Amino acid sequence: MGLHWGAESLRNLVPDELWKRIQSVQVDPSISPSKSDALNFINGSTGENMASIPAPFFNRLRRRKLRELLATGLDVRYDKRVKGINFSKDGQYATARLIDETCLTAKIVIGADGARSTIRQLMLPQTGQIRPLPYCATFVQARFSAEQARFLRQFHPLYLAGINPAGQFAFFGMHEVEDPDQPESWKFFFYISWQSTYQEQERTAGWSNAQRLTQVKEFARQFADPWKSAFQWLDDDHEVWYMGLTDFDPGAQDHRWDNHDGRVTLAGDAAHAMTYQRGQGLNHSITDAACLVEAIQRFVSGVETQSTAVTEYEDEMIARAGGEVRLSTLNTELVHDWENVLQSPVLTSGMKKHSSRGLL
Repeated sequence: MGLHWGAESLRNLVPDELWKRIQSVQVDPSISPSKSDALNFINGSTGENMASIPAPFFNRLRRRKLRELLATGLDVRYDKRVKGINFSKDGQYATARLIDETCLTAKIVIGADGARSTIRQLMLPQTGQIRPLPYCATFVQARFSAEQARFLRQFHPLYLAGINPAGQFAFFGMHEVEDPDQPESWKFFFYISWQSTYQEQERTAGWSNAQRLTQVKEFARQFADPWKSAFQWLDDDHEVWYMGLTDFDPGAQDHRWDNHDGRVTLAGDAAHAMTYQRGQGLNHSITDAACLVEAIQRFVSGVETQSTAVTEYEDEMIARAGGEVRLSTLNTELVHDWENVLQSPVLTSGMKKHSSRGLL
């Protein structure tokens, strides 16, 4: 996951001793983010440079390791699934009813349960569904021989983006470097995405792993390295992950939920699922957490009512992240459209933060 402009919010949220360990959850802990970091875009067909997008202090973090770090000292209860929420008549509490027939009662329930959020569905039963988009991607994680790994990493030690005139977008990067001196242990992460009609998505819904791999290998034949060789070197039974792209815009019509006087709200992908070609999702999610902590502090201290504080959090979040949902979806459309790709937000504005006032 990419963390850049949202890093300062994360730093303010966690104890100093945890922030000092953030380097340990980088995809390659031996490489520190720097002010000169940039994401290079190349012509996916020819390998020629298209643009270098400044991304100062670009953290590439391992999801699992970041979760483990942030869970330090917390009482995290796994395998708990919500089936409903009740609100006390006195306006003070929310009770989450779980499928194991237990309950959890609190001053506030925060739905941070991902793009296909159950909490969002409960709050917006008619309009809370994720929106499928006419784009798909196939993802790969793989290790290679030492010689192959060194070859692939020469294009960039951490990350590289490619835009193919055939209407495809691609990313290539490191997923995990356990030992910088053992290339055969390095794990790479890469994908190709493309425009895919809803009819095509439905027609191929039952495809096997072998069919997905065959399809993306055929796409990769039109690419320059590192994608061409990386896909070619995969065994025919290598596992891949295919998914359709989706979004959820909290600023869209009929998407505003009732927070029941501030006793339930949403954050992260549950509030604003967005496409990933502009690399914004984690940064907005961390910012949500920081802003929500501030709102909770205001109502706990008595500065504001809970209803006011949570509504103010939602207003700012919806303007900021909802705008990014729309911008990221537009960006996805344009990076798959060679004739108009130079107008894509990622090439015109880089990975700048979208605020409630627009791009900063």
